[in-house]
Amino acid sequence: MRSTTQPMDETVAVGRPWWAELAELTKIRLTVLVLLTTLVGFLLGLRGPLDGWLLLLTLIGTGFLAGGASTLNQWLEREWDVLMERTRERPLPAQRMQPRSALAIGVGSSVVGILTLALGVGLATAALGALTLGLYLFVYTPLKRSTTLNTIVGALPGAMPPLLGWSAGAGDLGAGGWALFGIQFFWQMPHFLAIAWLYRAEYARAGFHMLAVYDETGVRTGLQAVSHAWGLLVMSLSPFVLGLAGRLYLLGALLLGLGFLGVAVQFARARTPRRARWLFLASIGYLPLLLSLMILDKAR
Repeated sequence: MRSTTQPMDETVAVGRPWWAELAELTKIRLTVLVLLTTLVGFLLGLRGPLDGWLLLLTLIGTGFLAGGASTLNQWLEREWDVLMERTRERPLPAQRMQPRSALAIGVGSSVVGILTLALGVGLATAALGALTLGLYLFVYTPLKRSTTLNTIVGALPGAMPPLLGWSAGAGDLGAGGWALFGIQFFWQMPHFLAIAWLYRAEYARAGFHMLAVYDETGVRTGLQAVSHAWGLLVMSLSPFVLGLAGRLYLLGALLLGLGFLGVAVQFARARTPRRARWLFLASIGYLPLLLSLMILDKAR
């Protein structure tokens, strides 16, 4: 095994663009999803005309905060990422970047994000951002090495972005913001469970306490996926109940929710890699479609 603390002559390996390393370090695809859910929360919570400057500062602050959190998470887990095939080629375990460089990027990005939210958006929104960062780095990340409950705990900071967006747009933490929080919370569980089942051997090798590692038959993993898919279906109807979206959204949410539940049931019936991958892909498609329906029906 290669040491993660071996001295390096350069921060980034020759031949790979610095922006590619930065994109991987900040998990750019995850950051884009965070920004999308933040945007939806902002637009649904908006009262009155759109304040473009406020929206821009909200997205900038959230983007820096999300990128910083991902970077610091990789810095904290660099010694274990090298043990997993799916993570060993990240900049730190692959030794393409020095740990102190990643630490500086992570801290700097997080500070910029919180300050942008505090000075440009509001102290309440900044406080939510700081809480999200703290839960992710100092509660969820260490729990991954001690209890299978880490997935549920990790879904809490993962569900914060739409609530943060609502706080910025509405100026409060209303029922609509918490409804969006609940939708994202329940959505994450089947998504994470599918990933954990696909890579359970790697998680075991790295010492991460995922349910799939201890669930040899996969029965509990499948039941968890189905129960949270049911919870997601019910929670997805709350925007209609609260008057945030209309009948078009209601119909779409029912169809999407039933389809996603069906995929989860198929996974629970036979925990094969193929069905786990289908559950993962279904989760990737589900959330953007549901959020788009919310915005479309509100605009109508």
